[in-house]
Amino acid sequence: MAVVKKKRNVVVGRVHICATYNNVIVTIADQQGHVLVTTSAGACNFKGSKKSTPYAAQETVARAVKAVIERNGMKTVSVCISGPGAGREAAIRAVQACNLNVTSIKDVTKLPHNGCKLPKRRRV
Repeated sequence: MAVVKKKRNVVVGRVHICATYNNVIVTIADQQGHVLVTTSAGACNFKGSKKSTPYAAQETVARAVKAVIERNGMKTVSVCISGPGAGREAAIRAVQACNLNVTSIKDVTKLPHNGCKLPKRRRV
């Protein structure tokens, strides 16, 4: 079930997709960053290991996009995707398949530049 905020006419917005190894979270906001709709694969009745599949990502995005089109009349979006999950490409394809004009696709996955210090080597 998609959580829908108050109804107002928003034509341009952003779709944030967080695809982890365990779940897919979709948040649709306007250009100022005010959240309009948010949903996840778990909220769409996918449980356990099925939450991280490409099909679950596709269904989750489709449900969120349909809700925001009905309530807010959104037509144009830019997509920001993060995470290493399996549903990344399926989620982007689902946004494009829902009759939304996609202006840009940006990968905002956080990558370590050097990372944490490794543990000491084991001396045998």
